[in-house]
Amino acid sequence: MSEIPEVPGYDCTIDELMVVTFSRALPNDTKAFNGAVSFIPVCAYLLARRTHAPDLVWAASSIAIDADPAEIGESTLSDSLWGGAAMLSNSPFDFWTWSQGRRYNTFAFRGAQMDAYGNVNNTVIGPYDSPKVRLPGGGGMADLGCMIPRIYLWSSTHDSRTFIENLDFRSGIGWGDGGDHRERLGLPGGPQLCITNMCVFDFDPDSKRMRIKSLHPGVTEEQVREATGFEIAPSDGEIAVTAQPSAEELHILRTEVDPTGARRREF
Repeated sequence: MSEIPEVPGYDCTIDELMVVTFSRALPNDTKAFNGAVSFIPVCAYLLARRTHAPDLVWAASSIAIDADPAEIGESTLSDSLWGGAAMLSNSPFDFWTWSQGRRYNTFAFRGAQMDAYGNVNNTVIGPYDSPKVRLPGGGGMADLGCMIPRIYLWSSTHDSRTFIENLDFRSGIGWGDGGDHRERLGLPGGPQLCITNMCVFDFDPDSKRMRIKSLHPGVTEEQVREATGFEIAPSDGEIAVTAQPSAEELHILRTEVDPTGARRREF
């Protein structure tokens, strides 16, 4: 685990800024679940439910409905995350049925590679038949990226190796080839935001390419463009600074949601 950078002037670290920013993006009608190595989203779901979104539904590990663990364990797919759950659902029957029927409306995933349209590669680096690196795979993101209307992306490694022009493999679909591609495929919704350790991206409403919504304190637009391997769409007006977490949000995150700092495993 790397040393986590402080956010200039905000009295918090970058992992905390990412969690709070993610949390604030989640509306009260969020019905979410999480996959593997998803510490940032898990913290965001729990924080949102304790602050502005009390009706948010979260299925821990896609199984434990409305879990409220005392701490986040070493894996976001572990049963250690299921404490306080209202019920345990059956993954093969309940989870996939509810996902196909869009009873769940929110999913978050990250990738070893991400392109301008929010498509993600977690399968191979290099040619599929003779890869330079074989990655863990996409898990359920190929299916779930097609079923779930609100997709959130995040990355703690904002560089030109992660954010690239062309994926070596498309494990999970975002906005596809851009424009109305996703709609023409009959898929609902699409990526909403991509929250990184440098900025927050949203998506141009027409081209569906990433554009800078806000810059984290101390980060310039030029630095983001240099760290991004694809052309970023023009922003809609002046680029804001990512909003500062409140003292209450940081207190809840540090003492209730994630007292052991599990979120830092993503850095």
